[in-house]
Amino acid sequence: MTLDPVLARIDADLPQATDRLLDLLRIPSISTDPAYKDKCDQAADWLVSDLQSIGFTASKRPTSGHPMVVAHSGGDGPHILFYGHYDVQPVDPLNLWDRDPFDPQIEDTANGKVIRGRGSSDDKGQLMTFVEACRAWKAEHGELPANITIFFEGEEESGSPSLTPFMEENADELTADIALICDTGLYGDSTPAIITQLRGLLGEELTITGPNKDLHSGMYGGLAMNPARVLAKVIASLHDDTGRITVPDFYDGVPELSNELAAAWDDLKFDEKHFLGEVGLSEPAGEAGRRPLEMLWSRPTCEVNGMISGYTGDGFKTVLPSQASAKISFRLVGKQNPLKIRENFRKMVQDMLPPDCSVAFSDHGASAAGQMTTTHPAFDQARKALSDEWPNAAAYVGCGGSIPIAGHFKDILNMDAMLIGFGKDDDQIHSPNEKYDLSSFHKGIRSWARILHEMTR
Repeated sequence: MTLDPVLARIDADLPQATDRLLDLLRIPSISTDPAYKDKCDQAADWLVSDLQSIGFTASKRPTSGHPMVVAHSGGDGPHILFYGHYDVQPVDPLNLWDRDPFDPQIEDTANGKVIRGRGSSDDKGQLMTFVEACRAWKAEHGELPANITIFFEGEEESGSPSLTPFMEENADELTADIALICDTGLYGDSTPAIITQLRGLLGEELTITGPNKDLHSGMYGGLAMNPARVLAKVIASLHDDTGRITVPDFYDGVPELSNELAAAWDDLKFDEKHFLGEVGLSEPAGEAGRRPLEMLWSRPTCEVNGMISGYTGDGFKTVLPSQASAKISFRLVGKQNPLKIRENFRKMVQDMLPPDCSVAFSDHGASAAGQMTTTHPAFDQARKALSDEWPNAAAYVGCGGSIPIAGHFKDILNMDAMLIGFGKDDDQIHSPNEKYDLSSFHKGIRSWARILHEMTR
């Protein structure tokens, strides 16, 4: 089957493809908020109907949470599974949006047209690039060039509690030759990227309690222990003066960057001054002596995500708080064991507690890092296809984020996964005014068409 007519069809049908995406974006499928359960169902139904319209055998599968969407095309060639998620992040704070987040529109900006709305980049716009590529193949040739399974979940933004049980229960149906994931981005604005490693994630929340109630700081200050002071000491102790993390045995399983990978990343000419400058910063703050991309992609981190203690309202209240709490996340690499790090972190905190203070912990997930092998032929095929579509040659890159599904494909289904996406750093995913460049959507569709062609020649 020839490629050129498929690419021409994609170009001609871009307005209709964009309208379909806007329809999907209008559905507020916020998975973490029970008030939107029916909307998540609606989004799943929309996808089932759309996939059926282009010849997939598609169905909505119930879970203990939000439904999965599974679709099959049949056909010859390799068996390819494509994964995406139809749920989106909450939109708070709503007052920071320039428009209704679920009234998506095409906007003209200084850098071109963008699709503005919640989920436009994460992940509805991305998953629809693959669906539209399949639509174009079917329109031109009457069939797809491969045996394709599509797998969409509705809980990615709320921890995917139903994902592992569903994959285990339906392993035979979901297992394919390779999994394709579209939930990542470009390197810069015009270099397509294939992710070869992902950091894992450990989330910990701790609450330190001192007195049994808030105290007047004039009457008790100086004599009574302040849990905010204890928490501050704990947080300050998590890094040494060189930026290294001090949790015992934290660096067990952390590999050094290979010379080959270091050279490849150096060739990307990453500009840390520009990267930080766009968010009002100027100096790298991680481990001393490490490359900037190394710190982002292949070194572990410990970050404070939030702190609460005492009176935080308007004005001033001279209170000695009863409690102080913090949310702390660890991004993990290599063979780091998240459960062992959790154990060591908690013991470190407990050992630092003074008399009259106690600590309670809550966990917020634990997943190991992921490493993708590039020996599967699909990686070279995708790299060629992407290089043919974009101005710059495709690059193998790391990703500082955590996408547990990639590891699940390997651990549960024994499949390699390839992560390719077309988002940009300024898409503002998880933030107000999320957008997806129209060019990312358009060239993303063309990219998947090219990848399918290369993988099935």
